[in-house]
Amino acid sequence: MRNNKKDRVRKLLLLCVGVVGGTFCYASPKFEGSLRETYNFNSDWKLRIGDISGAEAPVYGDKEWKTVTLPRAFNEDEAFRQHIEQLTDTVVWYRKHFKLPTSEQGKKVFIEFEGVRMAADVYVNGVKVGLHENGVMAFGFDISDKIRFGEDNVIALRIDNSWKYRERSTNSLFQWNNSNFNANYGGIPKNVKLHVSGKVYQTLPLYSFLKTSGVYVYAKNFNIKGRKAVIIAESEVKNETSSVQNIGYEVVIEDMDGKEISRYTGKTQSVQPGATAMLSASSPVSNLHFWSWGYGYLYNVYTVLKINGKPVDVVKTRTGFRKTEFKNGMVYLNDRVIQMKGYAQRTSNEWPAVGMSVPAWLSDYSNGLAVEGNANFFRWMHVTAWKQDIESCDRVGLMQMLPAGDAEADVEGRRWSQRTELMRDNIIYNRNNPSVIFYECGNESISEDHMGEMKAIRDQYDPNGGRAIGSREMLDRKIAEYGGEMLYINKSAGKPMIATEYCRDEALRKYWDELTAPYHKNGAGPLYRNAPAPDYNRNQDSFAIEELKRWFDYFIMRAGTGTRVSSGGANIVFSDTNTHCRGEENYRRSGEVDAMRIPKDAFFAHQVMWDGWVDIEHPRTYIVGHWNYADNTVKDVYVVSPSEKVELFLNGKSLGFGERSYHFLHTFKNVAYQPGTLKAVSYEFTPKSPKGDLKPKDRSNESPLQGVGGSWKEVSSDTKNTAGAPAALKLTLIKSPLPVKADGADMVLAQVEVVDANGQRCPTVQTPVNFKLDGPAEWRGGIAQGPDNYILSKTLPAECGVNRALIRSTTEAGKVTLTASAEGLQSAMISFETTPEKIVDGLSTDLPGDGLPSYLSRGETPSTPSFKVSRKTVDIVSATAGANADKVKNSYDDNEMSEWTNDGKISTGWVTYQLGRKAEISEVCFKFSGWRSRSYPIEILVDGKEVWKGNTEPGLGYVTLAVKPTVGKSVTVRLTGTGTEKDAFQNMVELNGNKELDGFKEPKNINTKGQLRIIEAEFFEKVE
Repeated sequence: MRNNKKDRVRKLLLLCVGVVGGTFCYASPKFEGSLRETYNFNSDWKLRIGDISGAEAPVYGDKEWKTVTLPRAFNEDEAFRQHIEQLTDTVVWYRKHFKLPTSEQGKKVFIEFEGVRMAADVYVNGVKVGLHENGVMAFGFDISDKIRFGEDNVIALRIDNSWKYRERSTNSLFQWNNSNFNANYGGIPKNVKLHVSGKVYQTLPLYSFLKTSGVYVYAKNFNIKGRKAVIIAESEVKNETSSVQNIGYEVVIEDMDGKEISRYTGKTQSVQPGATAMLSASSPVSNLHFWSWGYGYLYNVYTVLKINGKPVDVVKTRTGFRKTEFKNGMVYLNDRVIQMKGYAQRTSNEWPAVGMSVPAWLSDYSNGLAVEGNANFFRWMHVTAWKQDIESCDRVGLMQMLPAGDAEADVEGRRWSQRTELMRDNIIYNRNNPSVIFYECGNESISEDHMGEMKAIRDQYDPNGGRAIGSREMLDRKIAEYGGEMLYINKSAGKPMIATEYCRDEALRKYWDELTAPYHKNGAGPLYRNAPAPDYNRNQDSFAIEELKRWFDYFIMRAGTGTRVSSGGANIVFSDTNTHCRGEENYRRSGEVDAMRIPKDAFFAHQVMWDGWVDIEHPRTYIVGHWNYADNTVKDVYVVSPSEKVELFLNGKSLGFGERSYHFLHTFKNVAYQPGTLKAVSYEFTPKSPKGDLKPKDRSNESPLQGVGGSWKEVSSDTKNTAGAPAALKLTLIKSPLPVKADGADMVLAQVEVVDANGQRCPTVQTPVNFKLDGPAEWRGGIAQGPDNYILSKTLPAECGVNRALIRSTTEAGKVTLTASAEGLQSAMISFETTPEKIVDGLSTDLPGDGLPSYLSRGETPSTPSFKVSRKTVDIVSATAGANADKVKNSYDDNEMSEWTNDGKISTGWVTYQLGRKAEISEVCFKFSGWRSRSYPIEILVDGKEVWKGNTEPGLGYVTLAVKPTVGKSVTVRLTGTGTEKDAFQNMVELNGNKELDGFKEPKNINTKGQLRIIEAEFFEKVE
């Protein structure tokens, strides 16, 4: 038996202390010669809010300005305190003094910003070097001729983060500068680097500003089982000397242990003065570890330029190798089908009082937690993620769908070319990151011409990266390589269909259920758009159950369930976010974890439902909620498990088996509370032989269960214990696996719990906890329900017995001590040391993310199939209909943008489908128009024999009906009465409220009550 709760706690604890697998990479090849240096340029910036005349001048006095270490948004204090629309937008200035030694005289110097918000005029030593305006993408400049070597240099940025910023040359707004979803953390909220190289060098991937594309590393000719591939490296090289240079090219590959595994060369090439050339080399490489889900295996690929055999430039590319395919309606990773299970995460990925500007280890912690919850991808929303998050997903093994930038519509003119330019820069900048699997061209459908433009960009700059390019809703577009709607279920036998954001409900972590203080009922709180919001404003119990129901729609259409399948979907969102919201808070609470990454019950529900590539591979059990109630409480107990049977025990006594629904939900009605231990045990049936009656016998309290032809085996369990009276506080430090840096940017996460005398968390207390911080550190705090959401407050309620706070280092090293106290409880104290950071003349060689380990806990891609075939599609070869027979093929053409409908008369509301072979039909599946709101009274016949009759249920796409198993070669579906209309999903529409997402509008307004409208029909036989 596998104790899943202990396993879960162990994994989360490992993640908390930063031990996420992998090894540190210290060793590297030694190259002699004039090589490049890349500096961390984050330290010692000066910040001043307001537009200041003359602040670009080197002699301008900035001593009184605030000193900060980047990344740092100027309005970070407002994160989660203010509604997204109220985040301050204004002009700010950043300045930095630095010095380069005279020994670097004559070299090339480039500055690289991973991004600013929104637009920046950049000056070096008082001279303007350029303007960046899109507020999303990395950019940089060649500042070689502006540097005074051996002297003080000043770089200054005037940054405008206005919500209404317009491109200066065109007066055009930027579509993605949107106050619904793109949180406005202004200034320089991302990392900055400085590159110094010789005059024969490999370029940087900063196309819009330098017109260069950098290094491109990829693999082809994969042999996954043999662990082989051909590795190709290509470098764009510039010769800025005054003479022709004969440049040699060498590639060196290191594994994660620092061991050199391959070294090979390309052809020597002559490059004219001032010219650019492309150098490349390729070689088969053996014994590879392929990057995979939850297995962030990465290599260092060094590309070396040589002149007369001597290295003159070396670039290290941290990358991984994996094989992808997109076919048969499925996504393949390393030759194994994977159903996409993940989140539509806001690109800001923010934290309270910090925004997006966190150290790299904290990005790993957050993104790694999603992997611990068995998510396998993030679909970043609307704008591309910043480099730190992209590299983090490489390390933790989390696939990514990268957008460029948009809002919620296709656009024309300059606003469209802004998007294509951003996609180009995005692809060039991120094409070496193995976790990037998809490029997204729009948050809504785009025209076929626009899709063609985007695909051409991908083909030009990333033709070999194994990445599909598409857009939301591209259901019938021929060019897009994947599709999928926002809220509904799609299937395909061709390109994969992936839901881009489903289940938009919200729940505050503070609210357990309707029986636990503060007793939050569904829909409690203010109206949303003048209507009640029971489907938006939930508690933890109902939120977890709703998430489970919504995933079931995708699970039943996974690979192995027929020819047309769903490739999964992205749940909106992973962590609570300071963006568009519907509830009583000023931020969105749709996360499976809260803003401090404390899990809600929905996190553990997903951990159960998603533990497999397609089918469930590791059965788990989870009891929703807690077990600390008032006497005489009677409640339904919900257990999440993929197993066929779950038994509940209370203090050792069996309460029988739960009622199973939605595959994963087991409900035990009206359980009378008793303090003690609540235990759920999941069973799976093990047959003694391939044949035999597998129906288990009835039983009372015996275990294991006995069945005819086999037995029931316990496979997983979960336990909830009643906590005693609150007795003490407990502090736990969550920090980087590396020493805490005294750089003014590193952080630790402190968790406080209210525990009983045995150290068990008390799940129902909301005790206010007071914090005292001593030593060289800055309090950033946490979040809770209350005034200003308790942002920056040193008092935090321990909601549901727990909360967390962020503490940021200063530039002074030393011992930091945190004390937590609360009335009537034993206090707690915890300490940590910050270590000095070596910074010389404003420069450091310690780059963000360097030395962080990879997450390898899931292991390499399994060689076994990821699913079992449970049913087969019986092909339709022709059909006849009561009306519009010339269009009846639309109802089985694998195109969800076409439909068949009758003429509005009940008598013509029928279709008879002829099958390609005689088969025992056991299930039928339809996508009816108006699926969300319309109920169709129908009967289904196989070779004229009735096998099902009733009213279909509204849903989010398809309706699957189990019919009386009947052998035949034709299937008829027929209206038996008039349909009914009632919206089952609270009038779900797009954010802007203008677009109806549910099916087809009838242009002729014929009698809807007499209509039968079929988008797709499918018929199945079971596979034993």
